[in-house]
Amino acid sequence: MAKRTFTPEFKLEAVKLVRERGVSISQAARDLGIHLNVLRAWLKAVDEDSKHPFPRPGQQRPEQAEIERLKKEVARLKTERDILKKGRGLFRQGIDVKFGFVAKHRRAWPVELMCEALGVSRSGFYAWLCRPRSQRSLDDERLGRLVRQGFLDSDRTYGARRVWREVLATGERCGLHRIERLMRMHALRARPRRRARPIDVGPRPALAPAGNVLDRQFEATAPNQKWVADFTYLWTAEGWLYVAAVIDLYSRRVVGWSMQSDMTSQLVTDALMMAIWRRGKPQGVLHHSDRGSQYTSEQFQRLLGEMGVTCSLSRQGNCWDNAAMESFFSSLKTERTARKTYRTRSEAKADVFDYIERFYNPLRRHSTIGYVSPIEFEKQAGLH
Repeated sequence: MAKRTFTPEFKLEAVKLVRERGVSISQAARDLGIHLNVLRAWLKAVDEDSKHPFPRPGQQRPEQAEIERLKKEVARLKTERDILKKGRGLFRQGIDVKFGFVAKHRRAWPVELMCEALGVSRSGFYAWLCRPRSQRSLDDERLGRLVRQGFLDSDRTYGARRVWREVLATGERCGLHRIERLMRMHALRARPRRRARPIDVGPRPALAPAGNVLDRQFEATAPNQKWVADFTYLWTAEGWLYVAAVIDLYSRRVVGWSMQSDMTSQLVTDALMMAIWRRGKPQGVLHHSDRGSQYTSEQFQRLLGEMGVTCSLSRQGNCWDNAAMESFFSSLKTERTARKTYRTRSEAKADVFDYIERFYNPLRRHSTIGYVSPIEFEKQAGLH
């Protein structure tokens, strides 16, 4: 049996039969041949909306239409929010970058909506899509691959200036600002720096063995003139690992290092001995460090005297007096150890060794020496 349908006019007349002519609901339902509950529903619809109680097929009540409009508007705003969230940072970019974003995401969002959100025309996008790519766009794509490769080769530690030097080393010619733009475009960001200093609770002599002879003069005209030294600590599942290092200020090369589980004078003594032997037992070297108990100990001071090394110590609590050394440890942690979890001290030692001997000394571009590595700088000076 087919379902009966009633026109809006029929429904209104049925309601008037009850409301205006005084016929009871049950009697009106029997006379019209409809179910009592159906007539009651019609009466309720008129009570709720006397102007548009019975919309025609395909039509909606005004409030329902408004709800649907608001739903569509909310969906549109959510889509625009997602587009802007995904494409944040594009508003300052050129139109090619914006059109590239639209082309990349047109399967996910409507083109018209993306163009409107980014402030570009849809017709302009389709015209851009059909025209040949510009030479600059092709150059950016080629340089972008070099930028990404240089960034990844540095273990994601290089900023724009060092990546720029890597690109120039391949024979390309471009400006620093272009590299900065390409790094932003490819979302390549160097890790932020984290700084920390060890706590030294060892005994110190009443009178310091030496003053601040270096006096923040961090430039050297020849190798083995000025060395700076310090130590830091790394956490492992087995406990702390202390890392001491000695750097030649001429080339910023790590010439000596030592790693132990204890913060003793032997730690810094071993680092100095490595530096002395690796540099051929030089004479007249100035050795600068902080006033930690390890560097002011009798054992270490006796070694300096026996080797003819001049002692220089930072002023109390002044880390800037040994800024070059602080910079190295900051690089070590930022570029390698800060994002690692070491299960054993041996694992941490191997990673620090790899950083110093396989990356920092032979490969890492250092801003102080013209963006070449320490070993390369010494080679250019004819020391190898």
